[in-house]
Amino acid sequence: MTDSSTVQARGVDARTPDFIAIDGPAGSGKSSVSKAVARALGFGYLDTGSAYRALAWHVLERGADTADADAVIAAASDFPVQLGLDPDDRSVRVGDADVTEAIREPRVSGAVSGVARVAEVREQVNRLFRSLVAEAPYPAVVVEGRDITTVVAPDAPVRILLTAAPEVRAARRAGELAGEDAAAVAAALHKRDASDSTVVDFLNAAEGVEVVDSTELDFTQTIDAVLTVIERLRGAHRG
Repeated sequence: MTDSSTVQARGVDARTPDFIAIDGPAGSGKSSVSKAVARALGFGYLDTGSAYRALAWHVLERGADTADADAVIAAASDFPVQLGLDPDDRSVRVGDADVTEAIREPRVSGAVSGVARVAEVREQVNRLFRSLVAEAPYPAVVVEGRDITTVVAPDAPVRILLTAAPEVRAARRAGELAGEDAAAVAAALHKRDASDSTVVDFLNAAEGVEVVDSTELDFTQTIDAVLTVIERLRGAHRG
């Protein structure tokens, strides 16, 4: 496992930039890898997917249908979400409710795409992400999600698309969901990819975005590959 001593030995300077943007499809490893990178560098970590999950939970708790764009917009206008940036504290709150576990429930997972498809909501949530990073008590924040490199932080000095072959992503996701049927997990992942791809292209790197393909890499190797890109791009940006 890569740790802070490894990072220091590699000469990575953890002062700038404010954004390290990591994009990628479900099952690519972007969440676990981003957390590990943030922890190693002493940076904050923002899981943008948690915000959309929390909003989907919020819509459902109001008794609304996440397929109803107007209902989603109305819920988003009164959405007191609290997201921590500590990579070791992934708690999420909506108002007084701790929804850290609830947003991972199947009913919420099935409703996320309906929320994320609404353009007005995405604009509002993206403003929240930028604000969180701007006010973060860290030298930088690793921000991961579906359109971070192209919409939220298109000017970030470090933009990475972390991807993997579909069958590898499905196997990894099935491994994370103990007891779930692998075929069902693969079908759900494919359905989510198809739905989300109508909103944003997260399978192809935009100009200036570095690709890290983890198909043939294990977890530690993937972290090392991402750190290598960060080191190179941040060095080039300062130069």
